[in-house]
Amino acid sequence: MNLQNPCQSDPGIASTSHPGKLFILSAPSGTGKTTLRKALLTHFQDILYSVSTTTRKPRLGEENGRDYHFLSKDDFVRGIALDQWAEWAKVHDNYYGTPAEFLDTQLAVGKEILLDIDVQGTIQILKRYPDSITIFIMPPSLDTLKKRMEARGTDSPSVIEKRLMNAKDEMAKKDLYRHIMVNDSLEKAKAELISIVEFYRRNTD
Repeated sequence: MNLQNPCQSDPGIASTSHPGKLFILSAPSGTGKTTLRKALLTHFQDILYSVSTTTRKPRLGEENGRDYHFLSKDDFVRGIALDQWAEWAKVHDNYYGTPAEFLDTQLAVGKEILLDIDVQGTIQILKRYPDSITIFIMPPSLDTLKKRMEARGTDSPSVIEKRLMNAKDEMAKKDLYRHIMVNDSLEKAKAELISIVEFYRRNTD
């Protein structure tokens, strides 16, 4: 566990102290982040998971409030103007964001929250919540990541290539994160992630 890599937040942003804790989990696609996030939430059942808001249509099996909060584009854009999003992005003509009110309300009463967001979202979050505990999950290598994507059999070669390029860009920003871990063994990675979170749950300073 790396406790010596402090997160680099914007020095021009004043720190806002909250009784609660905000954990951020980021990783390139195909690195096993979803599996690790679920394992973490199963282990710490009192940690709240922040469900993202999106303007895209629900996919088969998705449930409003569980997988995403589904919102119209007009309402989302209005939220941008009113500064309602702690972080947001537009991806493939759809908006995705994290409601600031949920974070502020829960942190104010001492809750611990987990965010599953990308690097750009993390940069935005750190401007509002510079004390966030950030964790970046790395694949053992880009070659291993490519093999994992190919083994899933769900993406075309061109999509895989695009995902690999995005992964390379995200990995180049890994030093923005307080903790960097490598998922070369799922069980080992689960234990490491739980250990990192447990450290901050024990230490309140």
